[in-house]
Amino acid sequence: MMPQSLSILLVDDNPADLMLAREVFESHEDWVNVASCSSGNEAISHLKDPNYALPDVVITDLNMPSMTGLDVIRAIKSDPELRHIPVVVLSTSDAPDQIEQAYNLHATSYMVKATGFSEFVDQIEAFLNFWRCSKLARRERQSLDTATL
Repeated sequence: MMPQSLSILLVDDNPADLMLAREVFESHEDWVNVASCSSGNEAISHLKDPNYALPDVVITDLNMPSMTGLDVIRAIKSDPELRHIPVVVLSTSDAPDQIEQAYNLHATSYMVKATGFSEFVDQIEAFLNFWRCSKLARRERQSLDTATL
């Protein structure tokens, strides 16, 4: 059984990285919906725009000009309307201090971008598999909760 759709907001200032990630996610277009923003400021504006539904998860790069990925996490987690949205960091940085900062700001997960294309595809496939299982488990819990009422 295919899970309900997964809505992702992808935030990355690098057009090539953004295009590559969108391509991999869109290969699952039967159940994955991807919106993308090329800056942290654009992402926060997108999230606050009532014309857009809130995503199930935000995936952000860390190293962006003006508003970094850490700033994106901070802005999302400090907003009562947005703080429930999981934020996953997908960055080339494996610096322990940046990873620690991301988790201290309540990032849900931190993934270091794979350097090769096939490894990156595998990484995204693992991410999607996790979220597919997570949504199925959440839906099952909701069904059980409803049945016991």
